[in-house]
Amino acid sequence: MLPTASRERRRAFGSLSALLTAHAISQTGNVVTTFAIPFYVLGLGGSGVEVGIAAFFSTVPIVVGGALGGVVVDRVGHRRAAIVADVISGATVLAIPVLALTVGLPFWALLVLVFAGGLLDTPGQTARRVMLPRLTERAGIRLERSVGLLDGSERLARMIGATAAGLLVALMGPIAALFVNAATFAISALLTWLFVAAAPVATAADAHSLAGANRPDEPSGYWRDLAAGLRFVIRDPLMRLIVGLVLITNLMDAARGSTLLPLYANDRLGGAAALGLLVAVMGGCALLGNIAFGFVAHRVGRRVTLAVCFTIAGGPSSAAFALGAPLPVLVAITALAGLAAGSINPILGTVELERVPEHMRGRVFGLVNAGAWAGVPFGALLGGIAADTIGLNWAFGIIAIAYTAVTLTPLLGGSWRQMERRPSPSARVDDHHSG
Repeated sequence: MLPTASRERRRAFGSLSALLTAHAISQTGNVVTTFAIPFYVLGLGGSGVEVGIAAFFSTVPIVVGGALGGVVVDRVGHRRAAIVADVISGATVLAIPVLALTVGLPFWALLVLVFAGGLLDTPGQTARRVMLPRLTERAGIRLERSVGLLDGSERLARMIGATAAGLLVALMGPIAALFVNAATFAISALLTWLFVAAAPVATAADAHSLAGANRPDEPSGYWRDLAAGLRFVIRDPLMRLIVGLVLITNLMDAARGSTLLPLYANDRLGGAAALGLLVAVMGGCALLGNIAFGFVAHRVGRRVTLAVCFTIAGGPSSAAFALGAPLPVLVAITALAGLAAGSINPILGTVELERVPEHMRGRVFGLVNAGAWAGVPFGALLGGIAADTIGLNWAFGIIAIAYTAVTLTPLLGGSWRQMERRPSPSARVDDHHSG
């Protein structure tokens, strides 16, 4: 028989594998939704404006759910929150084709369901992310590697989800794709329920913290918990820098990906096929970079690696579009950008897990995600305005300069130096409690 420690490690590894699989399946469902809804609207005779409105209603819940749902994740428990989020999201998505095939689905009702379906996506993702440290520690895996695997599962889900959604919509229509999407949420919830072990609360103090209080003499309450999470983000200088950096880069990424790249491909590269090639190269190379970084993450400095890779991921590729480079050059520089991008989320995710006390991770991560995504709904709009006013080349050129300037700021030092390795997540929790 295996020693007790070995059995515990195998169980933890099984739970971690199930968590990553559930996360990938759930994320695949999200990709199918973002692909199927626009084609459903167009199939009903909807205009481009209505497609844009539907996209807006599917993006805003990410910000709202992230900001308000993190406290719920902390209070109900991470595993339970992940399961409930998948079940409710799946039921809401299922309602769209069911109503469309029965009593009918007016456009306003579609918007309500799209908004409701996305409202728990971020809390569900947050819940799975905050379960990583304990499972990782018990499985004997480095935290950087498990965070990298989670990010890699998201990238793999986007690749598989986009391909599957395209085939489903083309062969069977968007209604069939939405039925499949609902099934992915059900499978994800079932995997988490059956195979992901609940993390035990270590102490009475932790149990009290999970109920929502920051100090034993402070009463519990939803808004108090939310305010405590907001205070943590505001008072932590590194968290403020991270939110600001990702907010700005996400806004520029949304301008590029949602507006400028499609317009450029249509105007300069011959259409959607070239855009599909660039997106596939970016996604595939980002996945490869993510996997490769997992083997060297513990050997490299985080701050310098983040700055260099973040800059390569957005600056040179935008400059290449601004200069009108031919498609083979664009493919090559996009591949380089993807490889560099594979290290960004593992570094940031690990730093956040190390800095935030376990009982506050749900609310803090929710607020961080909301802040990081706050500019995304407006990025596509700004990209369109820039393309119509100053032209595609100038728009890409401004993004290249701004992206490079912003992503090199970690090299300035200051609070950015705090992102280097810490002893362990548990040690950080103790440090916060003692303070």
